[in-house]
Amino acid sequence: MVKALVIASFVWPIALGLAVWQRAEYGTSMGTALLYMATSRICHQRPERSFHTAGVQWPVCGRCSGLYIGAPIGALAALLLARRRRGRRAALIALAVAAVPTAATMTLEWLGAPMTSELRAIAAVPLGAAVVVAMVSAIDRAPDPIR
Repeated sequence: MVKALVIASFVWPIALGLAVWQRAEYGTSMGTALLYMATSRICHQRPERSFHTAGVQWPVCGRCSGLYIGAPIGALAALLLARRRRGRRAALIALAVAAVPTAATMTLEWLGAPMTSELRAIAAVPLGAAVVVAMVSAIDRAPDPIR
């Protein structure tokens, strides 16, 4: 199960990038339409909060992009730290600390501060990484049926 999660953490952002490239080069295909439709269930996809490449809006907003870009970083970190078993409490503390930049950008937005997609994405990278580290850690400590 850990291997599947690590692989998925790399494949998903690549699939998102390929969908943008495919739309920019060849227009919308059934595959990209399905991907954009699927991501619309997990992301608001507001144009003003999304990146655009070659005139094509990314399938997820800047913040979600940062989460997905952080995921492979977290997967690599989890693999490197696999030998160091840390407790559940340490994982939760790391997750809470990693959420601070995202929470800060959200709070600033709610207070009316201008926020760019780039700032949202950069702030979300640590959280995306920490979520994967926490998930790998939880799966690694789980009973055999999950593995």
